[in-house]
Amino acid sequence: MKAIRSPSRHAGFSLIELMVVVAIVAILAAIVYPNYTDTVRRSNRSDARATLLQIAQSLERYFTENNTYAGATLGTAAATDVWPTTTSTENRYTISFSVTPSATAYTLQAAATGFQDKDTECATMTLSHLGVRAPAACW
Repeated sequence: MKAIRSPSRHAGFSLIELMVVVAIVAILAAIVYPNYTDTVRRSNRSDARATLLQIAQSLERYFTENNTYAGATLGTAAATDVWPTTTSTENRYTISFSVTPSATAYTLQAAATGFQDKDTECATMTLSHLGVRAPAACW
């Protein structure tokens, strides 16, 4: 007849093994998280690009009808609005524009806000009536 023996060691993880796993996970998280947030910020730039291009199209339509950019507005609920708000589609950028004194040229500007303002490389993106885009690396 076999004798039933009680195991001398209980199955499971020791505290040391658990701490090693926690340390490895912490190191991986410290490396991965900054890269992830940087990638998210870079992908959010498309919000500014798309909004600036849509407003540029609206400004060109306005110019075609009025032969001037003077009087065009953003976010005022007036008939002269070329864009319904002063923010980008996803609310990650504040949009503004300036018209030259001759009212035949404009510059659109998208300034990052909220989480996106930590994108120091492309905190402000611009688009002119000639299609000049700055900073070039952000487009």
